[in-house]
Amino acid sequence: MPYINVRGVEHYYEWVKKSSGSLVKPVMVFMHGWAGSARYWQNTADALSEQFDCLLYDLRGFGRSRGKPTIAQASEAVAESESSQEELEAITELTYELEEYADDLAALLDGLHIQRVYIHAHSMGASVATLFFNRYPQRVERGILTCSGIFEYDEKSFSAFHKFGGYVVKFRPKWLSKIPFVDRMFMARFLYSSIPHSERQAFLQDFLEADYDAALGTIFTSVSKAQAELMPFEFAKLTVPTLLVAGEYDKIIPAEMGRQAASLSDKVEFVMIPNTAHFPMLEDVPTYLQRVQEFLQISIPEPQGS
Repeated sequence: MPYINVRGVEHYYEWVKKSSGSLVKPVMVFMHGWAGSARYWQNTADALSEQFDCLLYDLRGFGRSRGKPTIAQASEAVAESESSQEELEAITELTYELEEYADDLAALLDGLHIQRVYIHAHSMGASVATLFFNRYPQRVERGILTCSGIFEYDEKSFSAFHKFGGYVVKFRPKWLSKIPFVDRMFMARFLYSSIPHSERQAFLQDFLEADYDAALGTIFTSVSKAQAELMPFEFAKLTVPTLLVAGEYDKIIPAEMGRQAASLSDKVEFVMIPNTAHFPMLEDVPTYLQRVQEFLQISIPEPQGS
């Protein structure tokens, strides 16, 4: 499996490509949500690989990527740095702020010598992508944010969410995946329409294997007073043409939150996909791809079996 050292941390990545002869395709980067991995973007990337070279990677601490750097990895990053500024960045302890994850992506692209990309992101990954759009606008052609939005800060609700989230992250015994139908129960809150058993099982496995510090840390940084206050400004100042896709019955990030975010910028186009929840790209593949096709102004082959 291919790995690349990003700011001292080993990151898993993979390419989904189809041969195009001498044609150089644009790159589309896929970003997953909290406690997930790039695995659930595989089918979407396959469908788009006629038009794009698709780069999938696991965010720091999730999927197959490592959490914090080891001493050896940090030392290697320092040794490879070419300036005092790079050395300082290499030895600075990474945090779980979403802005740090945006900088991780910039470093990943630098490591792969990629200058400009399309970005296709979901949930927490979409929040990171929004920050990336504004920090590195010169590197983004267009963006697709799936299940993203803005929310108001409520101290009591946030405190309860953090407490519950802490329990969820702490109680993740590996044997949980062996219980019959537990994948169905685990995914029930995220879905309105069914997805294949293999997809549900992969989600559960990613959740159980996520790095403890990363899983807990991003709960506090992605759902916080700071983010509630920051994200409306981030959406308002977007200059990157962006499609925001919402699921009609999403309980995690309700469609209205996405609609409100999109209303803050004339660069954002909002669409809602009926009869889906937090994973519209898996719950209604044809409609999702159609909306993406219309936004990107490309033709996508019909999915097999549709």
